Amino acid sequence: MGDTVLGSFGEGLNVAVVGATGGIGGAFLARLRDLPAVAQLHALSRRPVPDGAADAWHRLDLEREDSIEAAAQALRASAGELHLVIVATGVLHDAAGLHPEKSWRHLTAEGLAQAFRINAIGPALLARHLLPLLARDRKAAFAALSARVGSIADNRLGGWYGYRASKAALNQTIRCLAIELARRSDRALCVALHPGTVDTPLSAPFQRNVPAAQLSAPAEAAGRLLAVLDGLQPADSGGLFAWDASRIPY
Repeated sequence: MGDTVLGSFGEGLNVAVVGATGGIGGAFLARLRDLPAVAQLHALSRRPVPDGAADAWHRLDLEREDSIEAAAQALRASAGELHLVIVATGVLHDAAGLHPEKSWRHLTAEGLAQAFRINAIGPALLARHLLPLLARDRKAAFAALSARVGSIADNRLGGWYGYRASKAALNQTIRCLAIELARRSDRALCVALHPGTVDTPLSAPFQRNVPAAQLSAPAEAAGRLLAVLDGLQPADSGGLFAWDASRIPY
C-alpha cells in the first residue's frame, strides 16, 4: 500500500517549502520527496538545497520583498498553481546578538524589529505573493510555522517579548488572510502550525529543561504536521494547530 499522507489533497500536487535549508524545512523536503501524491517539490531558501532534495530550488531572502516576488514569479512559471505552501521559517536568537528577553529591561528596538521582520512581516509578504498561486478548484493550503508561546490566551509565564509578540502578529495575520482567502476559494486553507519543541538550532539553547519525551526530531515533527494538514477542513482555516492536531487559542 502506498503512502497516503496528504491524501485529502488529491494527486499531482505542486508543493513549495519556504525555509527549506532549516531543520524543520529540510525535514519537510525529505518527507514530501517520498510522497507519491507530490508531483513537483519546490524549495525556497537563501542557500541552495542538496542535489536531489527538490525538483527545483529558488533563491529567497525573507527580508527582501523583491526576492520574494522573484521567487513567486519563478514558481508561477514552473509550477503554474500550487496546492501546498509550507513556510518553515522563524527566528528566536541569532549570532548577531538577538536573544529572547527575560525582562522588559532587555527590550531593544533592534531586537524587536528583527523578530517581527522574520516571524511576521516575511510570512505576510510571502502570503501576498504566493496566495494568488493557490489552486481554486481543489483543497489547497498555505501553512506557516508559529508557536504556542504566541498564544495570548496561553501566556502564563511572560518573557520572550519579541518572539511571543511577533508570533502573535503572525497568528493574527493568518486569521486575516484566511478570511480573505475564503472569498477567493471555499476549498483553500490558511493556517498556523505549532510543531512542539523540535531538536533544531532554534531550540538548542533552551532544551536543558525539556523532557526527552517532549523533544521531537525534525523528521518526526514534519511527519506529524503533514498529518495535521491532511486532516484539516476549510472550516479550520484561520486557526493555530499543534502537532497533535489540537487547536490552540489565539
